[in-house]
Amino acid sequence: MTKNVRVRFAPSPTGPLHIGGVRTALFNYLFAKKHNGTFVLRIEDTDQNRYVEGAEDYIVDALNWCKIPFDEGPNKNEKFGPYRQSERKHLYKQYADELIEKGHAYYAFDTAETLDFHRKDHEANGKTFIYNWHNRLKLSNSLSISKAEVNAKLEAGDDYVIRFKSPQDETLHLKDIIRGDMTIDTNVLDDKVLFKSDGMPTYHLANIVDDHLMEISHVIRGEEWLPSLALHFQLYAAFGWESPQFAHLPLILKPTGKGKLSKRDGDKLGFPVFPLEWTDPKSEDISRGYKEDGYFPEAMINFLSFLGWNPGTEQELFNLEELVSAFDLERVNKAGARFDPDKIKWFNHHYMQEQDNYGLAVAFQKSRPELAGIDTEYIEMVVALIKERATFVNDFWDLSHYFFVAPKTYNEKASKKALKDDTADILNKVKSLVHSVEDFTVVNLQNTVKEWITSNEIGFGKVMMPLRLALVGELQGPDVFDIIYMIGKTETKKRIDTIIASI
Repeated sequence: MTKNVRVRFAPSPTGPLHIGGVRTALFNYLFAKKHNGTFVLRIEDTDQNRYVEGAEDYIVDALNWCKIPFDEGPNKNEKFGPYRQSERKHLYKQYADELIEKGHAYYAFDTAETLDFHRKDHEANGKTFIYNWHNRLKLSNSLSISKAEVNAKLEAGDDYVIRFKSPQDETLHLKDIIRGDMTIDTNVLDDKVLFKSDGMPTYHLANIVDDHLMEISHVIRGEEWLPSLALHFQLYAAFGWESPQFAHLPLILKPTGKGKLSKRDGDKLGFPVFPLEWTDPKSEDISRGYKEDGYFPEAMINFLSFLGWNPGTEQELFNLEELVSAFDLERVNKAGARFDPDKIKWFNHHYMQEQDNYGLAVAFQKSRPELAGIDTEYIEMVVALIKERATFVNDFWDLSHYFFVAPKTYNEKASKKALKDDTADILNKVKSLVHSVEDFTVVNLQNTVKEWITSNEIGFGKVMMPLRLALVGELQGPDVFDIIYMIGKTETKKRIDTIIASI
């Protein structure tokens, strides 16, 4: 790849960043890093009516939490700044004018009422109204009226738009890295609006101009922009600029596999669709985020990488460096990728095992008031014993409460299974054995009790089940001798005495 790779992620600050946007950012990031390129963030805020306060900060925070930060963008390495389109609006009019001068665009003065009339008239005749070569000479624009009339309208301050002049009877040959070669008949294309009299460009013009001025080499974006490819291709040609290479990513589908994933799907099925929690500044409604729900960014990134991309191997677990090395746009699928909420939990469980135990202990301690004042190093030891059964930090308490609080009740089904007529005698002996261990280690505890069981030819279940029930309250948890070592001799004696009293 001879040209310097420069890609951009260009979201609109109209609300929180959807999981599909994170996937687009991720694929741009991976491609840039794979080719020692630059990952650019550009904020496309030309639609000021839909602008939401705090959305831009949310986008930046989300990328940073996902560990895919941008190299260049607002307030960072502003080589091609500014990176907010609202701060670049002085640039676009000259390019719209250039297209008019070259004959690739024209002024249109049609009122909303006129256009609405034509739409309804076409609908009444079973047709679809398209503003292009077959009717533009019948409408009010600089192709159908004299230059003097055009100047008079402009001087009078009449509302106008600048439209792209789609060619007639031509075939466009388009290329997409993911979709391959495509052909488009220009006769079906409409003359898209590029610029409005309020001084703001539409997405199409601003997007092309900014990509050119920022020297973007590859445009990697969602499938929803595929219908715009023909216009964007033509705009590059009209300006005489070299076009970037395009790659349109597949849709992220609902868990059912039918239709595009939406926030409503997450609300209905109980999973987030945003990376971070979002509070709507107007309604103050709170939308859940993956971070606050206890997911690790590594799990989210690994999961998202497989929504549309396949490494061509059986490997599923990739850290970020491995993803960068393996990623290839040509291995991105055309078909939509089904969002599986259970799969991201599977990834989270894996990355839980790789987390630092002390960091998990701190997070666990903060999440439970019962743990205030308890030595964090003790909590760290507990975490090391139970995290292999956990998916989230929120799971820790249910898996480990007996390390901190003695059981008050015993599982009824487990009690019937574990407690027999001779259980009290057996547990009293175990209590004495635990007390007799001077060098109090897990290994010594285990050897002492197991040697006694073996020498007395007692079934292990007859001893270990009621012992576990005494310590935990049910027949689950890590190794019994780990529990005894952690809670200590005195607490072990108390718990054995309590269950004996209950028999």
